[in-house]
Amino acid sequence: MVEFAIVLPLLAFLFLVVVDFCRIFYFAQVVTNCARNGAIYLSDPVTAAKSPYTSVQEATKADAGADIGSQMTISSQSGSDSYGDYVHVTVDYPFQTITSFPGIPNRLTITRTVEVRVASAVPQS
Repeated sequence: MVEFAIVLPLLAFLFLVVVDFCRIFYFAQVVTNCARNGAIYLSDPVTAAKSPYTSVQEATKADAGADIGSQMTISSQSGSDSYGDYVHVTVDYPFQTITSFPGIPNRLTITRTVEVRVASAVPQS
């Protein structure tokens, strides 16, 4: 019992750290997928016209749940370089850990940016 009482706080701490790491990984994947969806929506005018979404915000939040999507900040920009036109979609999500421990931040922002080349509206031969 004494050994268990000594080891239990360490095991509980490790369990919470593992749970928070898994949550961060999950939310990072969701934010990455959302940024990719928004970039694809903006990069193909034919797909955007046939899409059920009316804006890049709706397309970006399609893979996120209601609670995740409501907290996301979405920004997009377009540009051109020597290779052609491109779009950037950046998604920010404020993440909060379950518990706060000294040395471990309990708030951080998950940011993902996706750059995609813009497809032409008319097929080129």
